[in-house]
Amino acid sequence: MAAAWQDVVRDPAAVREAAAVAVDAALLAGVLMRTGEQPNASDVVNYAPFTLLPSAVPRALFEQAYAVQQDFNLLVDAVSQNREFLEQTLASTIKVDDFTARLFRIYKQVLEEGLAQTVFLGINRSDYMFDCGLEGTAALRQIEINTIAASFGGLTSRTADVHRLVLKVLGKSEEASQLLPNNPAKGLALGIAKAWELYGSQRAVVMFLVEDVQRNIFDQRCVENELWNRNIRVLRKRFRDVFEQGSLDASRRLYMDGQEVAVVYYREGYVPQVYDEQNWEARLLLERSRAVKCPDIATQLAGTKKVQQELSRQGTLEKLLPGHPEAIARIRATFAGLYSLDEGEEGDRMAAAAIADPDRFVLKPQREGGGNNLYGEELREVLGKIKDSPERTSYILMDKIKPQPSLNYLLRAHSPLQVSECISELGIFGVYVRQGRELLLNEAAGHLLRTKAIEHADGGVAAGVAVLDTPFLV
Repeated sequence: MAAAWQDVVRDPAAVREAAAVAVDAALLAGVLMRTGEQPNASDVVNYAPFTLLPSAVPRALFEQAYAVQQDFNLLVDAVSQNREFLEQTLASTIKVDDFTARLFRIYKQVLEEGLAQTVFLGINRSDYMFDCGLEGTAALRQIEINTIAASFGGLTSRTADVHRLVLKVLGKSEEASQLLPNNPAKGLALGIAKAWELYGSQRAVVMFLVEDVQRNIFDQRCVENELWNRNIRVLRKRFRDVFEQGSLDASRRLYMDGQEVAVVYYREGYVPQVYDEQNWEARLLLERSRAVKCPDIATQLAGTKKVQQELSRQGTLEKLLPGHPEAIARIRATFAGLYSLDEGEEGDRMAAAAIADPDRFVLKPQREGGGNNLYGEELREVLGKIKDSPERTSYILMDKIKPQPSLNYLLRAHSPLQVSECISELGIFGVYVRQGRELLLNEAAGHLLRTKAIEHADGGVAAGVAVLDTPFLV
């Protein structure tokens, strides 16, 4: 943690006072979640968990993460348009991973029918940690890129104001003034609004495709309200509603309850548990439609762990981004070691290395949403069972990042106030819009810092492990 906060950590009375102010400030600012007891009602809400103090982030690495975001936008868009690359890369995965296989089947069916969609909207979040490694010099290392339902752009737009007030209460007005403005909600809405405009129908609506259980509704409302402020109508519907009420006309325009849908913004659909046969039918209907999907199914596939691993292979970026050597260098500089577990000599060697030294690696399945990765003895046990089976190809291996822990207080409702050793993960939101082959918008849209106690290996805010934070650049 920044040396500026060392005096605070040692002053229990100051911490208690600041924590009380912080919680009220979060409630006032709208840093909110529904409760686990009433996840679908806003009668009783509480503050989303967050750090008492902003966490120190190396300025050079923060700026590096922003500088490479437009490159990652270009890359994701290029992967999504490259059928040959997706087919080759996911060939082994779809044999053993039913979820990826179902997505891929829809992808092929839509391509064979011919795409009705002409405008493409990407909202992604590239997540990083600061690896201290053996030398002790921090380096930016990408953990993953989320291409579907990247969350907390709304609530993080309101978190910096809370931390500014906390620092002022602690007598640190100078440091408070150094916290950066951050409004991903506005940036994400800008992309959605641009796609809506290019779709070309003033009467058409934006549809948020949402979960059955909506604890994190306020994060979504931040983006939604930005659209209402632009006089763009927003519907909130679930897969079940699409199955029951959705239809396509002869031009494959999508209608819900008689209203034409210009943009479908997915905040659901990234885990297999949400798909029964009806929901798969609903997903196919959406993908066949002319509506702008965020993401379309090709872009969701571009965000799989297997694609991430393949992108790190020598020569792959050059094929996908010809004529962009500077962008390729910036992207490659963020990669951690990523390794295939495909059947064959390379996969055999990496499986053996991970079983022999599991603390060097993370075992990652093709899943989003946090809480899925395997570490240490659990990694050794699972990989030991599947090392001689094709099932291992549904995972990849990544070098384990070793960040420098710092002290902070994690504020959670109904939890004791205590200091924790913490590590942080920085996410940069990216937004791009393409019409046909022409990229019309390509921007970094803001950042998200999440922090968790070091005893929790995996999982994000929605998974109940990490908390919202604000970077203090050092």
